Amino acid sequence: MSTTPPEPLTFEQALAELDRIVRELEEGKIGLEESLARYETGVALLKQCYGQLRHAELRIQELIGVDEQGNPLTRPFEHTAAMEQRGPQ
Repeated sequence: MSTTPPEPLTFEQALAELDRIVRELEEGKIGLEESLARYETGVALLKQCYGQLRHAELRIQELIGVDEQGNPLTRPFEHTAAMEQRGPQ
């Protein structure tokens, strides 16, 4: 019997599930084996969220000006450049 894989979660769904898992682990009401399983699920959800954020970053274009005809001039968004310009908090 074949099973179809579950649909991937949206970013918001994955984040909500991760939040639920963290709360369950913090409460400490589940056993060690179940805690480890939830932790592993949480790590997988965290990786999924980071991947989705990275993909979104790659799609963002930074507006750098307009040309003579009024058309926007853009370049790919560079996250590290933004972080370097802000400096340490």
